[in-house]
Order: sequence, then C-alpha cells, then structure tokens
Amino acid sequence: MSGGTPVSAATPAFAPALAVRRMTLTRFRGYDSARLEPDRRPVALIGPNGAGKTNLLEAVSFLAPGRGIRGARLAEVERLGSPPGAGWAVAAMLDTPMGPVEIGTGREPHDGSRSSERDRRLVRIDGHPAKGQTALADHVAMVWLTPQMDRLFLEGSSGRRRFLDRLVFGFDPAHAGRLSRYEHALRERARLLRDGRFDEGWLGALEDQMATTGIAVAAARREVVQRLRAACARSVGPFPGADLAVAGTVERWLDEGPALAAEDALRDSLRAGRRADSDGGGAMVGPHKSDLAVRHAPKDMPAGLCSTGEQKALLIAIVLANARLLAAERGAAPILLLDEVAAHLDPERRAALFGEILALGAQAWMTGTDEGVFDPLGQDARRFRIEDAHIRPG
Repeated sequence: MSGGTPVSAATPAFAPALAVRRMTLTRFRGYDSARLEPDRRPVALIGPNGAGKTNLLEAVSFLAPGRGIRGARLAEVERLGSPPGAGWAVAAMLDTPMGPVEIGTGREPHDGSRSSERDRRLVRIDGHPAKGQTALADHVAMVWLTPQMDRLFLEGSSGRRRFLDRLVFGFDPAHAGRLSRYEHALRERARLLRDGRFDEGWLGALEDQMATTGIAVAAARREVVQRLRAACARSVGPFPGADLAVAGTVERWLDEGPALAAEDALRDSLRAGRRADSDGGGAMVGPHKSDLAVRHAPKDMPAGLCSTGEQKALLIAIVLANARLLAAERGAAPILLLDEVAAHLDPERRAALFGEILALGAQAWMTGTDEGVFDPLGQDARRFRIEDAHIRPG
C-alpha cells in the first residue's frame, strides 16, 4: 500500500458548512445521466485514466461562476451523440453557511436558429432564474488545482489572473460581477475601435465603466493578495512559504495614491490610447494586463525558476492559506477540486494536505487511479469508484 501513516481525524476547527450533498448530471461529457450523493466529508474519486473522474470535477466546478476547470465552451461539454440542441445540465443541493441551496445550471436547449441561444448558460438558484452566473459567487466559493496548472508559473499571465480571481470570489462575491462588467466594456470598446467608430460619447461611457470597475477589480485583487501573503508567511509543515504580489500599472497607481486618482489615471490612459488600441486590439493598460507574482519565500526565488515539485507545493500552500482565511472569516472553507494532486506528493506532503483538509472541514474532491493514495484518510473520506462513466460507492 502506498498510503503512508493515517491522518489524525481530530474534530475540525471549523464546522464543515459548504459541501455538495447531491449532484445529478444530464448529457454532461461522457455521462448521459448520473447521480451521486456525497456527504460533508472529502470525496475521493477512484478509477482508471479516462473513466470520467475529471468530468465529475468539471461538473462540480460549474456550480461556481466561470467556464469550469477546463475553461470549456458550453457546446464542448454536451455529451457526444446527444440529440441536436438537447443541451446539458448539472443540478446540485449544497449545504452552505446560510442553509441548503439548490443550484441548477447548464446549456439552454435550442433549435440552432440563433447563436445566442447556442451559447447561453442558464442558472437557477432555489428554483428561480438567476440574472447571470455571477450570482453563484454569493453561495459557492471554489478553488481547483489540475495537472494543466502545473505550468501556471511558466506560461502567460492570463492563467495566473484567473487563478487569483477564483480566490478573490470567495472573499468578495461581488468581484465576479465587477470583473464581468469590466470585460464586457473592454470587448465593446475594442469592437468600436476596430470598426473605426470613434464616437466620443459611446467610447467615453465605456472607458468610464472600465475605469470605475477596473480599479475596483484591481483593488480587490490587491487586498486579497496582501492578506494571503500574510497567511502564507505563517504557513507551517512541509509546504513552502509563498511571497505574493500583484504587478501592473494599475496596481502601481493604487500604491502611489487614492483609488479616485487611479480611476482618473486609467480613464485618461484609455482616452489617450485609442488610436494605438485600434491597431493592436484590446487596451494597452488595465487590470486585464496585471499579473500575480509568486516567489518561493525560503529561497527568495521566483516561482517560475523553481522545480516542478516546488511549484506544485507553492500552489498547494496558497490554496490552503486561502482556505484557512475563508474558514476563519466566513465560517466555511471553499470547496477544493484537486485533480491528480495527492498522487504526485511525497508521503509527508500528502499527509499534511489531508490533515489540513480535515482540520478545516473542507469538502475536497480528489481524483486518483490508486486507491492506496487515499488510505491515510481512512473513514474520513467518502469514496466513489468510477469506470466507463459509471459511479458506484467505494
């Protein structure tokens, strides 16, 4: 057996108050129809490669705002072979700090006559239509680590921004709405400039929205990173301390003066950059250009220069620090989706990860091909065996 020393099942420091208790899938990836009923314990999904484990994590991830752990388009999620326009759905009942919540989401069934119908994601909360998926952030905080994120510190900044925004959603649910409004205004401005439509009134309104929401987005990221930096500095055990900062022009303005002055600076820069932006597309300045800078604190080394194992340990350290802060402030740790994470840790770090999850009372959904990896959790985890998109209790 590869599990190692059993993890202590001491009483969690915080009541486990955010957990999926029931989930049903309809025409989702490889699942025509599926249902599973976990409890509040961590969830271990065990099965061979290609069995459908990550598809289940992706289904859980659609209970939060965004495009899920794969960043997929809605059409890509629909099960191959489904009737044309049938759509897909994920429905779940969750325990939350405010009580049980029913969430339903999916791709709207359509006849293919309008592209807006083909790409529309529906969200219902307690049976009532939500205005948009950003409403999910009011109920669910979720963070994930996947094998694709192993290169997070080596590739472009967009992945690091998405990772950071996912952390911010847990502390500030309104961040999802502000980010959505900023990105919408950014796209609309880029379209006008690309078409050569230099309408002062229209562009001015869009740039004003980008200035107000953009600075709010940057300020929220900056505040959460400052708090995470302090929490990471207090980390104990085998995971290294992480030194975090948000780097960018907008953040420099916030460092140098009040938020209103930063709004004016962004507004002025957007106005002055219209001609250049019409040629290059997008905008040359704004929070969409910011980056999350991470250093291995004990070595004082940029994360991008660390070994693959050290980079993975840094990511886990940040996620655990985030979970500790949320558990202390909101009464519930976020739901953690850890795809093939535990199997790639040495026994000491694996035991530390499991111990932290149990101490926080977090519902962590973990995948693995080797059942022995989860042996240290004993009866403190709910196991499901997955084979050929079939689920059975483990």
